[in-house]
This record gives sequence, structure tokens and C-alpha cells, in this order.
Amino acid sequence: MIERALTKEGYEVTVRNDVVGLESQQLKLYHLILLDVMMPQIDGFSFCRAFREKIDCPILFITAKVMESDMIEGFMVGGDDYIKKPFSLTELRARVQAHIRREHRTYHQRILCEDFCFDLSEKQLYINEEKVMLTKSEYKICEFLVRNRGQVFSIEHILENALGMDCESDSSAIREHIKNIRAKFEKKNKNPIETIWGIGYKWN
Repeated sequence: MIERALTKEGYEVTVRNDVVGLESQQLKLYHLILLDVMMPQIDGFSFCRAFREKIDCPILFITAKVMESDMIEGFMVGGDDYIKKPFSLTELRARVQAHIRREHRTYHQRILCEDFCFDLSEKQLYINEEKVMLTKSEYKICEFLVRNRGQVFSIEHILENALGMDCESDSSAIREHIKNIRAKFEKKNKNPIETIWGIGYKWN
């Protein structure tokens, strides 16, 4: 019923009858999670408690547990909303729409690319939620390349578009920045920046 209702609203919906075997990398693909509390093998509160630190999308509990203590527990473990059974589809659609809209308002502040997360407000890069200590110039180069993922850019193009016309760096500095970035990524077993010999670099 929920799947049909939300699909009609234009959402792409994935349904699971249990959450055993789910990994945080899978969950990061979603913009919102509707989570029943009373599930087989693991309850919704325990699941949320285990994964909340690893995912940042809204989690909405759907449950027949309507005691105030249950609601408090739901919010304490990281839930963003609490929908009590029985509920109307109109209420469900409205709550989902409100959270998706709120998420989209802040979504532009991040760029997610596999295990990489660029916080555009803080100008920080995270790999698997661990901060990578990049210099200001290194971060700008990475952000420029990931925004244009798959495209090849010359060193001169990177210099002009990532660091700006007023930058005092030159082409040799870009090579050194890329070298330092790679060294930091290799510590996380990552190497997304590919050298295209005779042309420049791209983010795979």
C-alpha cells in the first residue's frame, strides 16, 4: 500500500521485508527511510541505533507503539519523525514530502561520490566519514574534478578553474598538489584521480 501510494507520487521506492544483511553503503543511496519498529530479527529502534551515525538521510518510524516513552526512544536513537498506526495515506505523503523537501534544501551543500563526501559549507572532504586533511588548494582541485567527474582537464584548465585567475601557483604547483592529494588518498586505499598522459587529469 505504501509502495503504491509513494510510487504514484513519483518516488522510486525500494521495499524490504527485513533489514538483515543491509550495509551502510547501500543505505547511503536513499534520500529517506521509512522504518517499521516491530520487524523480524531486529527491531527498528536497534537498527536505527546501529546505522544512524553512518547515514544522514531522514528516518521516519512507522509503528503501532504509541506510548510517549516509545516516541521518545524513537527520537533518542536518531529518528526524524514518528508516524503512528493507523495513519492515512494523505498524512504519510505529506510527511514524506516535507522531509524530502527539507533534505533537498540542504542536499546542495554536499557532494556524494561513492565513499567520498564533500561538505561544501565547511569545504571539507570525508572518506567513509573520516575527514581528509587537505589544504585549501587541494580541496578546491578535488571539488572541481569531482563536480566534473569523468571529464579530462589540462593542468592549465585546473589551475584557472579550480584555483582562479589570480592564483600565484603555476602548472608545476598543480602537479605537486595532485601528488600530495594522491598520497593522502592512498592512506585510505583510494585513488580516484587518473592521469591521462599528455593531456591532464580526471576524477573516475
